Amino acid sequence: MTTLLYTHPVCHEHVTPPGHPEQVARLEAIEAALSAPDFAALDRRTAPMGTLDHVRLGHSRRYFEKLDDAAPVEGWAQLDGDTFMAPGSLEAAFRAVGANVAAIDTVLAGEAQNAFVACRPPGHHAEKATPMGFCLFSTVAIAARYAAEHHGLDRIAVLDFDVHHGNGTQDVLWHESRVRFVSSHQMPLYPGSGGLHQKGAFGQIVNIPLEEATGGEVMQEAWEGVFSDVLEPYKPQLVLVSAGFDAHRRDPLAGLQWETEDFVWMAHRICDLADKCCDGRVVSSLEGGYDLQALGDSVGAYVNVMMERGA
Repeated sequence: MTTLLYTHPVCHEHVTPPGHPEQVARLEAIEAALSAPDFAALDRRTAPMGTLDHVRLGHSRRYFEKLDDAAPVEGWAQLDGDTFMAPGSLEAAFRAVGANVAAIDTVLAGEAQNAFVACRPPGHHAEKATPMGFCLFSTVAIAARYAAEHHGLDRIAVLDFDVHHGNGTQDVLWHESRVRFVSSHQMPLYPGSGGLHQKGAFGQIVNIPLEEATGGEVMQEAWEGVFSDVLEPYKPQLVLVSAGFDAHRRDPLAGLQWETEDFVWMAHRICDLADKCCDGRVVSSLEGGYDLQALGDSVGAYVNVMMERGA
């Protein structure tokens, strides 16, 4: 068994204005980290295009048409205060969806143990009818609903450890009984959602708000309780991950104090859950992380664990 890595050159064509934190250099930092000899065994694959049918698992046709109409021929289109589209952005977002779909197909077929999708723009802030927070499509929520609709799964875990709450994922999955969504995030912080009272239509959503300056010890204690008391009894058939690395202490957009080693712990704990419940099947997708050194180091450490555990 092996670890898959999905990406695509068009993800470099999602260009944001100068000074924007969600920049092309993020993907370049990840590519540099994963070019080291330690990652030679990665099964590197080109992200295929997702389809409109895939996107409609999370958004309406009208939503797509609004994005398509807004897409610029040159320069940028500004969708809200911090979300932009360039000429290559819409295809890049479709490639992120397609990569997650392909990764799920391949992992469920037993052809790989796990996968990491290194695509941008990220996705977990895009709500059913609203692009926001740098995100166009709710990529991981779409992937979860794809696994349910096309593979017949009815116990899918979606885990989100980005420093910002996955409000878009929560919105898309609010009425989805086949998915259990767990998000840890700094609170208060953008986008302002993710309170303990937000539990989904079926009680299937678990939010873990963390105070500013929370470090790895408190984070691990909080997540360990959810792993042991919520996720392991749930016995997921597939684990999907919104892998954001902006809880790192170096990150400029937030105030948690995680170290690179905390993402190593998280990767091992995710693999423990998957090994126990679903033959190790994990698909992770890049979300945030805006300090380039911390991002490269943390993604490299996380993927290294996936490779070790998937060997």
